[in-house]
Amino acid sequence: MAEIIEEKVLRNKNYVFRDRAHAGELLARKLEPYVESSSMVLAIPSGGVPVGKIIAKELGLPFDLTIVRKLPIPCNTEAGFGSVSWDGEVMLNERLVKQLQLGSEEVNRVIDDVKNELERRMERFRGKRPFPELKGITVIIVDDGLASGYTMLAAISSIKKRSSARIMVAVPTASKNALDLVSPYVDEIFCLNVRETTIFAVADAYQEWHDLTEQEVLELLKK
Repeated sequence: MAEIIEEKVLRNKNYVFRDRAHAGELLARKLEPYVESSSMVLAIPSGGVPVGKIIAKELGLPFDLTIVRKLPIPCNTEAGFGSVSWDGEVMLNERLVKQLQLGSEEVNRVIDDVKNELERRMERFRGKRPFPELKGITVIIVDDGLASGYTMLAAISSIKKRSSARIMVAVPTASKNALDLVSPYVDEIFCLNVRETTIFAVADAYQEWHDLTEQEVLELLKK
């Protein structure tokens, strides 16, 4: 189980960050004593990009993307029953699939749709650039928050196959359930705002929040 490094004074509080950039600045300060110069930041688009860019800049680390998408619930596309990563790694929340009574045909249809979307996003965000070499590298996976944790799990699984020396997760906010799900698979988790509430929304940690457009992500990547 990974050690979870948090800010105790922020536990169970809402609206603790001005925006994603502010959250990235605070995370960078928390990470600094633990990070080696050979580390790399991999951000999950879209929300993880502004957070990860700040962390990489503040700590002087290389920056890249790990592209992952949730598997949207057909009747509620804001929520997900799992995730798929850029290399086809699928993580299913089996308990939720059973609870929703989703048949294998419906699940496979959603997976195929998301894989097609991932291919499009890979082309848009990464173009022809190869995925970075991770052998012997400490990887810091960044997102703007963890709700269920399944998107992060897919990213972790894909990165583990590329022989990174150490995997750290850095997120401004997360549900306690998501942290418990992810912690067996990484070395450390940095999460400033841990919340144990029954209903969890990443947005509730931020005073200013909006879903980033692809164009906004591209502008951040150009900087």
